[in-house]
Amino acid sequence: MTAVPQWLTPLLTAVDDVDAARLFARATDAPPQARRSAVLVLFGEGARGPDVLLIERSAHMRSHAGQPAFPGGGIDAGDDGPEGAALREAHEETGLDPSGVDVLRVLPELWLPPSGNAVTPVLAWWRKPTEVKPDDREVAAVARVPIEQLADPANRLQIRHPSGMAGPAFEVADMLVWGFTAGVLDRLLALAGWERPWDRSRVEDLPDEMLRLALRSRRIASGDT
Repeated sequence: MTAVPQWLTPLLTAVDDVDAARLFARATDAPPQARRSAVLVLFGEGARGPDVLLIERSAHMRSHAGQPAFPGGGIDAGDDGPEGAALREAHEETGLDPSGVDVLRVLPELWLPPSGNAVTPVLAWWRKPTEVKPDDREVAAVARVPIEQLADPANRLQIRHPSGMAGPAFEVADMLVWGFTAGVLDRLLALAGWERPWDRSRVEDLPDEMLRLALRSRRIASGDT
């Protein structure tokens, strides 16, 4: 069994409980034609304590342009399932060495109708961290974001999505983390017992530039280019 730090144990215990680990209460099974992808939720211990690896996608990308995200992407035929895809994409996007990463859990697939993607989160421990930097083609920034910053109530808010619904968001590492990534982080913080009370009445609209990119990505996903 992979040795992990004590602070990570409560999260692993929680995700092993199928009901408690349900990321989204109303998850719907993805249709067979959905695009399958995987993301690497990579926890490590950096200079500022326990952290998680996030990227910011380049603004010119066709999908999720300009959005903070977990490293990840589509599952290719040559991948060893979601685990292989998550590690391969993380290597391509950040340059990390997959040999220093231990996969701990593969969470249930999540269906995201707006993008037409079925996404599998892969939880992992960065046993032997290596230098990371953005891939010039797809990634604008890479950041190891301390868990303490994600849990800090001052960094938390809700963002009103283009659909009109509001969801959790984080202002960390010079990024506004929202959407799917923020939703997963919000749930994992709660499951691990890292969440601290925060002001859920703080609701802001998505900034205009991010809204423009989000709407463009949605049009591309729907085939309306």
